[in-house]
Amino acid sequence: MSKYNTLKGVADIYTPEIYRWQTIEDTAREVFTLYGFSEIRTPIIEYTEVFTRSIGQSTDIVDKEMYTFNDRGGRGISLRPEGTASVVRCYVQNNLHTLPAPQRFYYTGAMFRYERPQKGRFRQFHQIGAEVFGSEGPKVDAEMLSMINVLLKRLNINDTTLEINSIGCRECRPNFRAAIVAFFSEKEAHLCTDCKVRLKNNPLRLLDCKNEACATLRGGLPSIPDYLCDNCRGHHQRLKDLLDTLKISFVENPMIVRGLDYYTRTTFEVTTQHLGAQKAVIAGGRYDNLVQEFGGPPATAAIGFAIGMERMAELMEDSSARCQPPTRLYFAPLGKEAEAISLSLCESLRLRGIGVLCGEGDLSLKRHMKIADRFNAAFVIIIGQEEIDRGETLWRRLSDGQQGIAGITRIEEYLALIP
Repeated sequence: MSKYNTLKGVADIYTPEIYRWQTIEDTAREVFTLYGFSEIRTPIIEYTEVFTRSIGQSTDIVDKEMYTFNDRGGRGISLRPEGTASVVRCYVQNNLHTLPAPQRFYYTGAMFRYERPQKGRFRQFHQIGAEVFGSEGPKVDAEMLSMINVLLKRLNINDTTLEINSIGCRECRPNFRAAIVAFFSEKEAHLCTDCKVRLKNNPLRLLDCKNEACATLRGGLPSIPDYLCDNCRGHHQRLKDLLDTLKISFVENPMIVRGLDYYTRTTFEVTTQHLGAQKAVIAGGRYDNLVQEFGGPPATAAIGFAIGMERMAELMEDSSARCQPPTRLYFAPLGKEAEAISLSLCESLRLRGIGVLCGEGDLSLKRHMKIADRFNAAFVIIIGQEEIDRGETLWRRLSDGQQGIAGITRIEEYLALIP
C-alpha cells in the first residue's frame, strides 16, 4: 500500500483514460483552428483581485470556493477557479486590443475550487475554453455555438441539449433584479441559508440554486424575457434565427443565469442526462463589460465558453469511444541477438513515422503476444534464431491470425504491412 495518496478532490489521469483526454484536446485544437482561434496560456496563479473583481464578491466561488493565500510579500494570491478572468487580464495588460478585431483565443488547463467532491465535480478540474473579443453582434454567438456543435459531432457525442437564455444588459437587468427581490422577499423565511444571502447581494443567483426547497419556491417567478430591453430582445431573437439557419437545435431556458457576475445577454449550457446532478458539460456566454472593468477600452464586446474535461471524457467513455492509438507493429524478439536486431529495425521505422514497440529478448512468445494485444498492435513481428539464420522474420496479423514472411532488414516490406 502506498505511503502517500492524492488529496481529496483531485485525481491522477493515466492509461487508458488519458487517451480520451488527448483525443478531446487534439480534436478541440483542430476545430478551433478552423474557426480562426489561436492558443493562449495564462498563469495558474493570479492576484486575488483578478477574480474577486470579475467573478463577483457575492458569488459562491469567491465566498467559499477559491484557494487563496498570502505570499511572502503579503499579497493576496489565488489559484485560478476559472479561465476567462485570466484571459481578459492578459488581453488588457498586453494591449491585445490594439490588434485587429475580432480576436479569438482558446486555452486548456487546470482550475481549482474548494468544494465538496462528487461525480463530475473535483477540486482540481480541467477546462478547454474559447474567448472572442471585439464582436458585439449575435453572429459570433451563433458561430461559437456552431463550433461547439462541430466539436461534439467529431467526438461522436450526440445525446446533449443546447440550452440558451438572455439575461439582459445594464439597462434592463435592474428591473428584473427588482422583480426577483420583490418575488422572493415574501418567501425569504423558506429560502436556504445561501439564498437568504443571495437575496440581498446577488438576486439572480436565486434562479440557479440547486436546493430542492428553493427550486419549489420558484413557481410563478417573473420571466426574464419580459424584462429585456429592445436591443437585448433583438439580439436574442437574431441569435435564435441564426441557429435555425445553421440547423442547430436548442431549447430556451430562462433559468440559465450562470454563477459568475460578469455575464451579459447571451448565456448558454450544453447539458446531458448521463452525468447525474452535474449535467452541464459546456457553459458560457457574453461578458460585454468585463474588459472595461479591467481597465481596457470601453464597449469591448466579448463572449466565451468552457468545456469540463472530466465530464466530457466521461461522456466519451459512456459512448464506448476507443481512443487509444494503435501500435502498428510489435517486434517479438526471442533472444538477445534478436533483441538487438529488433531494436535497430524499430528505430528505422520510427524515423519513418511508424508507431512500433520492441519487446524484451528474454520473454516467451506467449508473453509477447499478450503484450502486443494489450497495446492494440496490428501486427506482431517474430524474430528468433531460426529467423535470423534464414534472414527472415515471421509476421502475424492479430485481427485474424494471418501470417507471412518478410526480409529481416527489408524495411519496405514492414511498411507494406501498414494500411
